Amino acid sequence: MIEDNITRIEYGEKELILIGTAHVSKASAEQVKAVIEAEQPDSVCIELDAQRYESVTQDSKWKETDIFKVIKDKKASLLLMNLAISSFQNRLADQFGIKPGQEMIQGIASAKEAGAELVLADRNIQVTFSRIWGNIGFMGKAQLLTSVFFSIFSKETISEEDLEKMKSQDTLNAVMDDFTQVFPKLKTPLIDERDQYLAQKIKEAPGKKIVAVLGAAHVPGIIKEVHNDHDLKKLSEVPPKSKWPKVIGWAIPLALVAMIAITFMNNPAAGIDQTVSWILWTACLGAIGAAIAFGHPLAILTAFVGGPIGALHPLLAAGWFSGLAQAYVRRPNVGDFQTLSKDVFTLKGFWDNKVTRVLLVVVLTNLGTAAGNVIGGLDVIRLFFQNL
Repeated sequence: MIEDNITRIEYGEKELILIGTAHVSKASAEQVKAVIEAEQPDSVCIELDAQRYESVTQDSKWKETDIFKVIKDKKASLLLMNLAISSFQNRLADQFGIKPGQEMIQGIASAKEAGAELVLADRNIQVTFSRIWGNIGFMGKAQLLTSVFFSIFSKETISEEDLEKMKSQDTLNAVMDDFTQVFPKLKTPLIDERDQYLAQKIKEAPGKKIVAVLGAAHVPGIIKEVHNDHDLKKLSEVPPKSKWPKVIGWAIPLALVAMIAITFMNNPAAGIDQTVSWILWTACLGAIGAAIAFGHPLAILTAFVGGPIGALHPLLAAGWFSGLAQAYVRRPNVGDFQTLSKDVFTLKGFWDNKVTRVLLVVVLTNLGTAAGNVIGGLDVIRLFFQNL
């Protein structure tokens, strides 16, 4: 039974009440409060995992971030992507004067007031990201990162009426159809698998009456999946990393070194030209990447020196070195982390905040070095065949 964004499902002796919400809608937050107060459920399920639960309930979480650890753990790109996604929600939230995820915060508060057990029903976000990343290929990754990055600075606005309309099944299905046409492989880990995970967690929640606070996109899938059994352990598996990127990562620099060595034996002058060309391309484009990010001169110099090293050694990256140099000279303070969610809202703020500046230095240095490796590598190949 479906009524005003509320779906009621009979599952054995349990009554499951699904509230389909928009994540930055005042009406959704108000509806969550009203439904939980009226129903007095045994359990309240919310579409959060432990990590996102902490982020919405602990405003000070950003203050504890260690930027050096982020770089060393190779999570700069992931953090930058998370910030880009959150900036989109913050833009809508700022427009409507409501905190992002307010309906989830309301669900948590109302569950406590009703004496209901709170169930974090969503899959771990890192698992979801891992399954997405391993499922879309190189071009898909490039498309996704580009789309997410440029969404930060979009000036598009949406009326709250339009936002509420997005919660209707027909409109939502149309939106998802468009979405999966652009990224067809993204829908499985992002929507379908999470529908299965959420459905299983909701029906396993304690008690006979369960209210679930969900993004409206998941409601149709949960209705479909709730009567099927799903293996939560299998859905939580992180796909094993392919060996091919590592093999290719070592094969390319070894092949370039071999070509340079053979050219040296045939024509030492040409071998020197190869070496200088490759070093300059990787060093200069890595440094240009750091400069585009308005990195500190020390970070730019570090990118120049580290470019050839990062291009030659697949387990290292020039961006790590330049990012660490940037963080050392312009170390982010508590204030930068406190204003982070607002600063990513504008181009100026994104560029001025010391946290995002470090992340941009890391990412753009790595992109510059990768481009230099391609151009310099092609020049090595050209000279190699000329001197066979």
